[in-house]
Amino acid sequence: MAQHKVEILWERGEQDFLDGHYSRRHRLRFDGGIEVPGSASPHIVPVPLSDPAAVDPEEAFVASLSSCHMLWFLAIAAERGYRIDRYCDEAVGVLKKNAEGRLAMTQVTLRPRVDFSGDLRPDREEIERMHHEAHEECFIANSVRTEVFCEPV
Repeated sequence: MAQHKVEILWERGEQDFLDGHYSRRHRLRFDGGIEVPGSASPHIVPVPLSDPAAVDPEEAFVASLSSCHMLWFLAIAAERGYRIDRYCDEAVGVLKKNAEGRLAMTQVTLRPRVDFSGDLRPDREEIERMHHEAHEECFIANSVRTEVFCEPV
């Protein structure tokens, strides 16, 4: 069993807090040492109480799905002898009320664009099969109730 640790740190500072007008800006510190600014989404909490330049939980959720899918896709392509020069995904997540009437990330659409080189290159059907396999293997996609779509470009 592998454990993956993230430290989330928020500090009140000089803010009153009890009036509800406090900054949602915080820090995400990952076990490898990198620290990233975090915040509530400005779509949920208005600026200046949120920070649009920071990573919000919804963006992190979409990023984790996209990253996991990409890592599996790269592994599958390499195993099959396909050389990838570039992989770019412009993933989009949708936050809306779910069937229970609660806000949830109800859909994530991955839109990976993959550039191949070399003598062996997959056709469209093989690319779609590899994306399907990557989706099936992705630990994060297997961990969520959100419907995850992949639309290779």
